[in-house]
Amino acid sequence: MPEKGPPVFLDYDQAALDAAYDQAAYAINREQLIKRRNRDSELVCLRIGEPDRVPYGSAEIERLDIYRTVRGAAPVFIFVHGGAWRSGRSKDFAAPAEMFLAAGAHYVVPDFAWVQDAGGSLMVLADQVRRAIAWVYQNAERVGADPNRLYVGGQSSGGHLAAVALTTDWPAEFRLPADLIKGGICISGMYDLAPVRLSARNRYVAFDDATVARLSPIRHLDRLRAPLIVAYGTCETPEFQRQGREFAAAVEIAGKKVELLVGDYYNHFELSETLGNPYGLLGRAALGLMSVTPISR
Repeated sequence: MPEKGPPVFLDYDQAALDAAYDQAAYAINREQLIKRRNRDSELVCLRIGEPDRVPYGSAEIERLDIYRTVRGAAPVFIFVHGGAWRSGRSKDFAAPAEMFLAAGAHYVVPDFAWVQDAGGSLMVLADQVRRAIAWVYQNAERVGADPNRLYVGGQSSGGHLAAVALTTDWPAEFRLPADLIKGGICISGMYDLAPVRLSARNRYVAFDDATVARLSPIRHLDRLRAPLIVAYGTCETPEFQRQGREFAAAVEIAGKKVELLVGDYYNHFELSETLGNPYGLLGRAALGLMSVTPISR
């Protein structure tokens, strides 16, 4: 074994910390699962049809994929996709849409910039995700949605951005109700950017003190208004597990409603597949959060 270097964070040396924020180091079937997710999304669209794709901003990437249920004034689940902030497109995360539509809910996936195309700034991505959520709320009648039943979830880097949205000061920044999001589910995310800044991710993310301070959701729990589900798998990297545990514990200490879901024997990519299954760990949790039941579309 190579000699262990000096500690960088907790008892991690640099190599171990880099690995703890690299899913490929812990999920040997990563490429297979990404390909399966993309193919499942293609098949779902063949069954339910392509989404409406509408702009929420002026940039070309600022588009929403809206999968509509036939019910009017329906609740909405907005899913923020992952990809280490530097990959992923909304079309590749269509797979859960079928379950939500069958339960009488709309399913919306925003596209947003990759961080390397935004000068390394996570601020740009966070702003886009928040504007996408604001657009859905402000255009609920156009979408056929109930603005008082808006829910947000995300996985991996999308779990981080969803948590940022959940801890946003909506009245100050958007002149919208503080409780416009009625529930959140953060899957395998990062909630304190300080250790992430020390990892190899700083090679493509322009971390600075302001970014870490403003975009670490664990530091802004006073703004959290929605009941929260935090989930991770036991076969994820140790840092993604620790981040989930400590975020859920901090939310509970803050006196906010939170449920911690631990997926035994799931890795980072396997766990997210359960979101599209009404009887899977995440699918059951999401439908319960929204108080909807899978029936007919």
